[in-house]
Amino acid sequence: MSDDFAAARLNMVESQVRPSDVTDLAIQDAIRIVPRHTLAPPAKAYAAYADAELEYAPGRWLLRPRYVAKLLQALTPKPGESALAIAAPYAAAVLEAMGLTVTRLDGEDLTAVPGGNYDLIICEGAVTRAPDAWTAALAIGGRLGLIERNGPTGKAVVYVQAADGAGARPEFDAAPPYLAGFEPAHGFAF
Repeated sequence: MSDDFAAARLNMVESQVRPSDVTDLAIQDAIRIVPRHTLAPPAKAYAAYADAELEYAPGRWLLRPRYVAKLLQALTPKPGESALAIAAPYAAAVLEAMGLTVTRLDGEDLTAVPGGNYDLIICEGAVTRAPDAWTAALAIGGRLGLIERNGPTGKAVVYVQAADGAGARPEFDAAPPYLAGFEPAHGFAF
């Protein structure tokens, strides 16, 4: 079975990651070795390498492999940097394989950021807007990558922290499921 998963990983890189303009060889190499299927519930392990989001806990999702790879490429991770992975077990494993020190945040309160001064923060679920607590946890020059969504479509966004605050730049379209607790608030309308 492990040979099947190794073949599926290689196929995922060749059919999803590389065709999505992910040219960073360090990211490709890390994705080739991270056993994504071990992050999925055992009954869903067979789907871990498909081009789809995969729910690993209620309201928590493994982002599509190509979106994780594209988001990581936009964040330009470097060995030795410190990273925070918010409800992002797959991205955390890839970053660790790339030589980053990763803190994982996957508890009840995802805005209660442990520590601060992170070089890189990533989240695998969609949110309506980046919480201030996440951008505040960035070091100067630190990058936050996530998908902001307020309706049927969303946009991957990278925030970069400067001395006068965080600026954002859009990267690519994506519409993963909302991270539980970060869905848009629906108001009453006539």
